[in-house]
Amino acid sequence: MTTSTGDLKFVSLADSVFERIEGDILSGKYKKGETFTESKLSELFGVSRTPIREAIRRLEQEDLIRITTKGIEIKGISASDIEDIYEIRSRIEGLAAKKCAGIITEEGLEHLKEIIDLQEFYTGKGLSEKVRDTDSAFHESIYSICGSGIYLSVLKNLHKRIKKYRKLSIQDPERAKRAVAEHREIYDALKVHDGELAEKLTAMHIDNARTNIMKNFNELLQGES
Repeated sequence: MTTSTGDLKFVSLADSVFERIEGDILSGKYKKGETFTESKLSELFGVSRTPIREAIRRLEQEDLIRITTKGIEIKGISASDIEDIYEIRSRIEGLAAKKCAGIITEEGLEHLKEIIDLQEFYTGKGLSEKVRDTDSAFHESIYSICGSGIYLSVLKNLHKRIKKYRKLSIQDPERAKRAVAEHREIYDALKVHDGELAEKLTAMHIDNARTNIMKNFNELLQGES
């Protein structure tokens, strides 16, 4: 079976539109309840309705939008979604850290230490974007080092879905400082290859982050507008 250049162009356009809309929803650019039409999105992205429809289909599958009589409505992420995501993260990331502890090399440890040092520096400077980026880098490095492609795929997707809430939460200076300290504790457990401790500390770290976000959920929502 062959694929024509036109088919490839369509797939590329649909992927591009999907990724841009998904990113805008998850970053908070499009607010919960905001509505669009196919024609409006077509005009906005400068493409025909065909790739728009494909992108809409995929966004609906991702449960980020709903189709209503008024058009395409942004669903966003609810408080219940966040609770579920953090519960899953707590369990799977703990397992990833445990696996990581058994196989991490000196090179891997040095890489994690550099990330934590950078995160601490950015936290001291109040650079929330950099703090979030280094926070993500720490977690994603553990996903990668643990050696499970499934863990890596699932956890990176969950991280992406709560992107805006993690960004807003990390702007709390006290939480940002605690997060660095918790990362260092996890690192110390990995360094001595204590998988049980690494799993326990990682689960506690994720639970602490969830508590902070849920405690400030209404304020975080107001901060989006």
